[in-house]
Amino acid sequence: MTEYGKSTDSGGSDRGILPDDNDRSASNGRVLTTKNIEDYLEWLREQERETNTIDKYRRDLKHLYRWADGRQLTKLLVKEWKTGLQPGYQASSINSMLAAVNGFFHWMGWYDLEMKYLKIQKKIFCDKNKELTRAEYDKLVAMALALGKIRLAFLLETLCGMGLRVSELQFITVEAVKKGRADIAMKGKIRTIIFQKSLSTKLLQYAKDNQIESGEIFITRSGRSMSRSQIWREMKWLCEKAGVEKEKVFPHNLRHLFARSHYQVHRDLKGLSDLLGHSSVETTSIYLTSSGEECALQMEMLGLVS
Repeated sequence: MTEYGKSTDSGGSDRGILPDDNDRSASNGRVLTTKNIEDYLEWLREQERETNTIDKYRRDLKHLYRWADGRQLTKLLVKEWKTGLQPGYQASSINSMLAAVNGFFHWMGWYDLEMKYLKIQKKIFCDKNKELTRAEYDKLVAMALALGKIRLAFLLETLCGMGLRVSELQFITVEAVKKGRADIAMKGKIRTIIFQKSLSTKLLQYAKDNQIESGEIFITRSGRSMSRSQIWREMKWLCEKAGVEKEKVFPHNLRHLFARSHYQVHRDLKGLSDLLGHSSVETTSIYLTSSGEECALQMEMLGLVS
């Protein structure tokens, strides 16, 4: 599921940039401590992993830390922890937690403790109650404009119109918009996105009206970047005003709407994958899962049942 800093040296070793395995393993036995957790997280920072990823790994490792309660870790004990997660977490969430734990075990040199991921059957249909429709998106943007929330309206159009992650808003700068493209450097990769002329016009006018001469466009009154929690709160507030269900409205759902809309027009999965910055088209295909109702309508259109 994830890379743990594997080396590609000619000797075939996968521990080339994981020094002192034996030293780490022998320092306190196989006991999870706050120190070795923080040491691992510091190593992740050195590898330029995203802050959000590091924060999540910290939460997941602390979950195992509290559960283990100072006990020596064994394969059986870690498997017991994994099994205990299943009643309260979805399979995808458990696999995400296992990625954090396995990465730590690999870094420590405790390779035999690494857990197998849960097998998840590919989801054929998405939950209609959680899928943001184009009509609902248009309603949100229109309501934001009507209420004078110009920044929020343009933020929605930027996320959805370009298929961005909320963490990528930092790259939407005055300089990038003037140039007509932005270089997004995330997850160890760089991809270039092109601004639509209509969006560029809006963003440059917004920047001018708010005396933003350079740097990020979506900033607070004090000039700081908008936080993920602030964006989340503003979107939930807008839901109430627009009469759209809150469960449908969160930043990543706008990215999903972009993906579905793009594919419906162009039918180019590989091109869409490149636009979204995915390493695999399999990841992109998850974004395109349709509702059961939509599938039923498509089957009706075949005319095979009189």
